[in-house]
Amino acid sequence: MQTAPRTAPPAESDALAGMLVVGQLFADVVFGDLPGAPVLGHEVWTSSFGAGPGGIANFALVGARLGVPTSIAAAVGGDTFSTMTRASLAAEGIDLSYLVTVPGWALPVTASLGYGDDRALVTGGTPAPIGSDALLPDVLPAAAVALVHLEEARSTWTARATAQGTRVFADVGWDPSERWDPSLLEQLDDCHAFMPNHLEAMAYTGTDSAIDAARRLGDRVPLSVVTSGSAGVVAVDSASGDEVVRPPVRVHAVDATGAGDVFGAALAVAGSRSDWSLLQRVDFACLVAGVTVSRPGGASGAPRLDELADWLGAHPTAAEPGRYDFVLEALHDQGESSTTLFR
Repeated sequence: MQTAPRTAPPAESDALAGMLVVGQLFADVVFGDLPGAPVLGHEVWTSSFGAGPGGIANFALVGARLGVPTSIAAAVGGDTFSTMTRASLAAEGIDLSYLVTVPGWALPVTASLGYGDDRALVTGGTPAPIGSDALLPDVLPAAAVALVHLEEARSTWTARATAQGTRVFADVGWDPSERWDPSLLEQLDDCHAFMPNHLEAMAYTGTDSAIDAARRLGDRVPLSVVTSGSAGVVAVDSASGDEVVRPPVRVHAVDATGAGDVFGAALAVAGSRSDWSLLQRVDFACLVAGVTVSRPGGASGAPRLDELADWLGAHPTAAEPGRYDFVLEALHDQGESSTTLFR
């Protein structure tokens, strides 16, 4: 299928792109705080409802809201949902230079039903008919970090990005075939970090715990991070030997849609703080994800940087005393420039 011609972005956008996100874009319709799974013949109402960009856009929303110049590379169609998604991303200040319009294709729409500590998804449509390599020019944008959902077919752009100094953070989606082909992990040769959830991590590594899976994955990437929802997160820095096991922020989870993506993007952003330890970077990501799941709308509820201090003040029991003093100190030190904390 042919794609519409893409105009090269202006040179100055390359210098500004602190974060590049590449992959499948969706339009999300999110229903949160449901009492349970749907029952045939029943109708359920919820006030915890939202709609907006999803998929790879989850990463981009977080980057932009944390003050990082962000570019997104993805396929869009000429349909109404594509138009709405473009407008939403533009309103967040995200660079859309690398969106590719595919004639005759429509953006997939996902309905997310959140109940308990997780969510169920139903998606209508078909995946993008072009791979991520077709989304990017030969000369990649000069981003400090890039985030990607690994595809079945190996992309070449991740190796090129790594070669130019970009740190690539990757995660992987659920394998509907449940084959969990370990050859997919060969793509991690081009990545700095891998951030699967515990079910994915254990399935791909053949282990029976999140910590064992993280250690096994640490043989492949400098930073392996395994998220476990309400059970917290495990991170292993294979270069330093550091291992971190941290609990989530204590909140009432209204909607867990996109929580892993929000965590991953916040972790990637926090990596620019050389004065923060691995524990602090993980804790920061837990904070951003925790605020997000306490709100309706999935990743569209991700906080802006200047919201964090007020949120912590309003939720003193969300974390043990002192856990986020380093965040408050960093925000205080930046003062009026807190929106540039991670540039």
